[in-house]
Amino acid sequence: MAGVINRTLAEAAQTCGVAMGLGSFRTALDHPEAAISFKVRKVAPDILLFANLGVVQLNYGIDVDACLKVVQECNADALILHLNPLQEALQAEGETNFSGLLKKIEKICHDLTVPVVVKEVGWGISADTARKLASAGVAAIDVAGAGGTSWSQVEMYRLGDTSQAQVAAAFRSWGIPTTQSIGMVRQALPRMIILASGGLKDGIDIAKCLALGATAGGVARPFLKAATLSLEASIQTIETIKLQIKIAMFACGAKNLVALSKVETIAIDPTYDSNS
Repeated sequence: MAGVINRTLAEAAQTCGVAMGLGSFRTALDHPEAAISFKVRKVAPDILLFANLGVVQLNYGIDVDACLKVVQECNADALILHLNPLQEALQAEGETNFSGLLKKIEKICHDLTVPVVVKEVGWGISADTARKLASAGVAAIDVAGAGGTSWSQVEMYRLGDTSQAQVAAAFRSWGIPTTQSIGMVRQALPRMIILASGGLKDGIDIAKCLALGATAGGVARPFLKAATLSLEASIQTIETIKLQIKIAMFACGAKNLVALSKVETIAIDPTYDSNS
């Protein structure tokens, strides 16, 4: 099923001219027969394609050669290393040795033949972390802030033990919201490529993130829902989001994405009711 969804999304991305990020290749490293589900290049020869691996795996036997194999298996243009310390800490089987990873990220960035992107998985990137990642040589940062899927809550439902589930439940509101994380990283690193994800659901959300300083926006849940229906639904979802971005740009007087990044933005009180 994962392979069907991946190929559907890749074909839709090819049709509409957008990038695609694959899920973690970890499962295929443990179960080589699963690697076929990541092979989408045949239906999407031209898209910007990201392979994906958990950064903590660098402390559990994954080296530069293994990272290169992941990129080659996916025929990807870049490698995303995702950060998920909270998720790992909440998993009964979690891998929690995150020590010394910055140096290993630096080595991967130096030795790998494709650009390396570092992303969070729903809790945001701070300015200090961003500066350290930039010094290590990462090509881009995906802030993946709080506001979308909460993996602490996913783990809460996975845990069978009630006391362990209570521990996970306490982290329901943990993390830096996506919009704040974009601002923090952009202020710390004016020239860094910033990818915005974490709770983005439509083209207006993407436009807002671009106006705040992101270089691109990433959406997951709407595409996943569409891909389980059909290729046509996936293409329609992408085209709808693209049109929403264009209309948002038109409505705020931005003739292109550079202009959008310079429009004036204001913070809205979350208690504000536009209908009152």
